[in-house]
Order: sequence, then C-alpha cells, then structure tokens
Amino acid sequence: MKVRLATPTDAEAGSRVLRRSIAELCHADHGGDQAFIAAWTANKTPDSWLIWLSQPGASLLVAEREADIIGVGMVDAGGMILLNYVAPEARHQGVSTALLKAMEDVSAERGIVVCRLESTKTAQRFYMTQGYSPMDGDSSTILAKPLT
Repeated sequence: MKVRLATPTDAEAGSRVLRRSIAELCHADHGGDQAFIAAWTANKTPDSWLIWLSQPGASLLVAEREADIIGVGMVDAGGMILLNYVAPEARHQGVSTALLKAMEDVSAERGIVVCRLESTKTAQRFYMTQGYSPMDGDSSTILAKPLT
C-alpha cells in the first residue's frame, strides 16, 4: 500500500471510495436511512474532488494498492482532518491508520501542533486508539491529538 497526494485523475475512483465507505461502513451513523446517506454523500463527487484539490493549503491524499484507490484522506491548512475513508474491501488492513499518519505528518511539517477532527460514531473508537481524545467532554465528536 502506498499513500500519495491525490490528482485530478483520481476523482472518479476516489469519490466512489468515499460514497461506498459511507454507505457500507457507517451504518452506526446513518442507520441505513437512504435520505441521510444521500445527503451525506451529495458532495462526494468528482466535481467536489477537483474543488478540494484547489483549496489553498489543503492536502488530499489517496491510499492505493496495485493502482487501485482503497482510501481517501484530507487535511486542511490548519490541521483539521476533513476526510478519512476506506474502501469496504480494505477495512481493517491499516489503510485508515496510514492515511491518518500521513495527514498528521503533513500537519507537523507545516508547524501545526494539534490535529483535530469530527468523528463519526463508526470511527470514534479507532481515533481514540490513535491518540485522539474529545475536546469538549467525553461525549464530544470533536477530537484532538497533540502532534508533539
């Protein structure tokens, strides 16, 4: 598996990974509600991908195995992790961990001292095992991790 910066040619496959990950892996968050899934995935499109690539200071990353995109991550200029999704067939294979580490490394290289994110219910336990903790009490979905 390799993590690299995303390109415009990744837009179709990358946005497909995002939509499938949400629909197939985030059941604890959407409960199978198709309207909720549609709203959540409405901006997970190739057009949005191209917009994300052009955001100043943002890093859009993909994890790939044998030229197939199996994960997508994005961190903004301030160290806010905006995306960390994995293809359903690649779940529990270290993809999210590799993307998260890459986003933390990018942030640290920029002088960011804390990464933050808003976690889904599905991913909250994963982030806690990676050193993230709630910012506003135990029930917060906003998590943070010092990078130093």
